[in-house]
Amino acid sequence: MPKLPASLHVLRRRDFRLLFVGQSVSVLGDRMVAVALAFAVLQIGGSPSAVGIVLAARIFPSAGCALVGGAVADRVSRRAVMVGADLVRVASQGTMAALLIGGVAQVWTLALLAGVGGAASGFFGPASIGLIPEVVPPEELQPANGLRSSGSSAGEILGPLLAGLLVAGAGAGWAIAADAGTFAVSAVCLLMLRLPRRVGAASGSFLADLREGWAVFSSRTWVWACVAYFAIANLFWGAWSALGPVVADRDLGGAAAWGTILAAVGVGALLGSAVATQVRPARPLVFVALSEALFALPLGFLAATSLVPLLVLAALLSGVGLMLGMSVWESTLQRQVPADSLSRVSSYDWFGSFLFYPVGLAIWGPLSAAIGIHTALWLAFGLFIASILTLLAVPAVRRLPWTPAVAAEPPRSAAA
Repeated sequence: MPKLPASLHVLRRRDFRLLFVGQSVSVLGDRMVAVALAFAVLQIGGSPSAVGIVLAARIFPSAGCALVGGAVADRVSRRAVMVGADLVRVASQGTMAALLIGGVAQVWTLALLAGVGGAASGFFGPASIGLIPEVVPPEELQPANGLRSSGSSAGEILGPLLAGLLVAGAGAGWAIAADAGTFAVSAVCLLMLRLPRRVGAASGSFLADLREGWAVFSSRTWVWACVAYFAIANLFWGAWSALGPVVADRDLGGAAAWGTILAAVGVGALLGSAVATQVRPARPLVFVALSEALFALPLGFLAATSLVPLLVLAALLSGVGLMLGMSVWESTLQRQVPADSLSRVSSYDWFGSFLFYPVGLAIWGPLSAAIGIHTALWLAFGLFIASILTLLAVPAVRRLPWTPAVAAEPPRSAAA
C-alpha cells in the first residue's frame, strides 16, 4: 500500500475502511432524503404545513429511540444493532419510494414511513459511536473520527445536490429509492467487518442497564455539562434554519443566495474534518467550546449584514468549527468513557440534539413575529455565546486532559 500521511494511517485498517465507506455512503443518503422527502410531499399535493409534519415525523422518533438504542447497543452486538437499523431503513425508504413511483403515496403514509426510518436512526447513531473503539486503537481514535467527519461533510455537500438532480430528472420517488440503496451498502460493509468477540452487558434487566447508563453519565460532570450545552445550542441554532430562508428571500436575493451560503457550510465542514485528523489539544473540551464559537458566527452575521460574501465566509467558518468540535468531542467520549457504557452515554447526546433542534425550529418563527426577525437573530446569537461561556465556566470541562486519568470507576448499580 502506498505510504500515507501519519494522520491517515488508520486507513490501513481493513475494518475501519469498511466502516468509513459504509457510513459515508449512508450519510450521503440521509442528506438526499432531507431534500427528496420535502419535494415528495409537494409532489403528491401536500401543503407547506404537511411538509413540516412529515419532516418532524422523521426527527422526533429518533429522539425517542436514542436512549433505548444506546442501552440495546451496550447490551448486545453494536454491529447487529446497526445492521438491523440499516435493514429497517432499506425497507421503510424502499416502500416509500415504491408508493411514490407507483403514484399511490399519501401524506400520512410518508409521515409513517419517515417515522420508522427516524426510529431506526435513533438506534444506529449511539451504536456507531461505540463501534469505533472496537475497530481502531485509542491512539487512532482522533484521526478515525476526523475521517468519518470528512465523509459526513462530503455527504452534506453532495447529498442535496444529487437529490435535486434526481428529483428534477426522475422524481422524488427515485431519489428516495437511491437513499434506500445507500443503507443497503452500509449494511453490507458492516457485515464484512471482522470484529473481536464482545460480550454484551446482558446479565441484568433492561431497566437496570438504563439506570447504570444514567449513573455513568451523571457521575461525569464534563459529560452532562457538554450534552446539556449541545441541546441548548441546537435550540438557538434553530433560529438560523427557521429565519435564514426568510431573510434570504427578503434581503439577500432569494433561494440561490441561501443555497450558496448553505453550500459554504458544507465546504467548511469538509475543511474542518480534514484538520481534525491531526489535532490533539491538551484540553479537548476547551477546544470543543472554542470551535463552537465559530459555529455560532452565522447567527450574528445574519443579524448584522445582508452582504452575501460575508455570510458565505461566516458559514464556511461555521462548518469548520462544527466538524472540528464534533470530531474532538466524539474522540473524547470514546477515550474517557468505559467501553461497556459508551453507547448509552452517547445516546443522551443524540437525545438532546434530536429533541431540542425541532423545538428551536418551532419557536423562533413566532418569536420573530413578536420582536422582529433581526432582534430574534441577535437574541439567539447572544444566548449561544452565553451558553459557550457558561460551559467554559465548568471546572471539569476546562481541566479534562487529552489522556484519561487513572482513577477508580464510579460504583455500578447493585442491579448491574
